Amino acid sequence: MKLHLQNPIIFFDLETTGVDVAKDRIVELCYIKVFPNGNEESQSMRINPGRPIPKKATDVHGITDEDVKDCPYFKDIAADLYKTFDGCDLAGFNSNKFDIPLLCEEFLRLGMDFDVAKRRCIDVQNIYHKLERRTLVAAYQYYCGKDLENAHSALADTRATLEVLEAQLDKYPADLQNDVNFLADYSQMNNNVDFAGRIVRDDNGVEVFNFGKHKGRPVADVLLRLDPSYYSWMMQGDFAQNTKQVLTKIYLSSKNKKK
Repeated sequence: MKLHLQNPIIFFDLETTGVDVAKDRIVELCYIKVFPNGNEESQSMRINPGRPIPKKATDVHGITDEDVKDCPYFKDIAADLYKTFDGCDLAGFNSNKFDIPLLCEEFLRLGMDFDVAKRRCIDVQNIYHKLERRTLVAAYQYYCGKDLENAHSALADTRATLEVLEAQLDKYPADLQNDVNFLADYSQMNNNVDFAGRIVRDDNGVEVFNFGKHKGRPVADVLLRLDPSYYSWMMQGDFAQNTKQVLTKIYLSSKNKKK
C-alpha cells in the first residue's frame, strides 16, 4: 500500500562514529524523499566526521577513515541538506531515538534551527515493536518476504524501511491508518519533550524534569521560582544542544507569560 501524503516525507538513515547523540558525528547519510504524487528522489553521501572513526563503529557499518578522508564535512553540505529537508515529514527505523536527534544536533552545532516540532516523525521500528518486536532484518523478511542484503548499508536500510512501512499498512489495515499524522502518533513510545528525555510531559501535559534533584517538578516552576540558577547550570553543562534548545523555549515562554 502506497503512502497517502499531504507533505513530502523523507526516509533516512545515518551511519555514525558511535551512538552518543550529543557527541558522535555522521559518516554517511542516505535518504529517499517521497512526494505526495508518488515520485521519489534519493541520495547517498559520505561525510568526513572530522575525527577518527572508532573500530567498533567501522565493524558495524564498514566505513573507515580512508573512505571519508576526501569527503565533505557536514558544514559543507548543511545548507543544501537543510533545504532538501525543509517542509518535509521524517521517517526511519529507530529514527525518533537516534537518527533524528543526531541529525538535529549536527544542524544545531552550526546554529541552524532544525525544528522538528512542525514535522510529523514516523518511527517504523516503534510500529514494528508494538506489533511484532523484531529487528529490521527480520522485519524485512517478515513483511516483504525478502532477505536484506547489505544490512547496515545506509541506503539498503533506508529502502528496506520504506518498503516495511508500506507492507505494514497492507498487513494491519484494522490497526493502522494510511495517514502520516496517525502513523507519527502511533510510533511514539514516550512523552519526551526533548530527544534525550531530560524533559517530559506529565499526565496533564505539563513539561517536567525527568532527571536530577528536580525530577518530576514543572520546568517553569524550577526556572522561574524554585531554582533560577538551574537554567544557567544546564546551559553550561554537557547536555545535548536539542535539550538546551527546548529548555530555552520553555524558559522564554514561561517568562513572557509571567509578565
